[in-house]
Amino acid sequence: MAKLTRDEFISSLKEMTLLEVLDLVEAMKEEFGVDPTAVAVSAAPTEAVSEEGPTSATVVITSAGPNKIQVIKIIRDITGLGLKEAKDIADAGGNVKENVKIEEANEIKAKLEEAGATVELK
Repeated sequence: MAKLTRDEFISSLKEMTLLEVLDLVEAMKEEFGVDPTAVAVSAAPTEAVSEEGPTSATVVITSAGPNKIQVIKIIRDITGLGLKEAKDIADAGGNVKENVKIEEANEIKAKLEEAGATVELK
């Protein structure tokens, strides 16, 4: 049997599903009598692995729509920006608020869309 290099092993792991990786971990426990998860120093959970989905989002306005003045007022209320800065976001698009909880991001999106803006959550 050919020996896998570290890069080949990682590449093959990338092709596996999460369940297949869990089965592999269990097999390693049985074969070597060692829990590979105990060796991990500090594996922080990532949003990509979370089954609940992301916990934060960035609210991005892509178009102010026909009621630009109303959209500018909402941007000012949400961000506390001045008139010029809020107008610049409404005109050119961009981040309204970054890294906010999903619930708050959805509320902001709903307010802006109600005023006629086109909004995305990233």
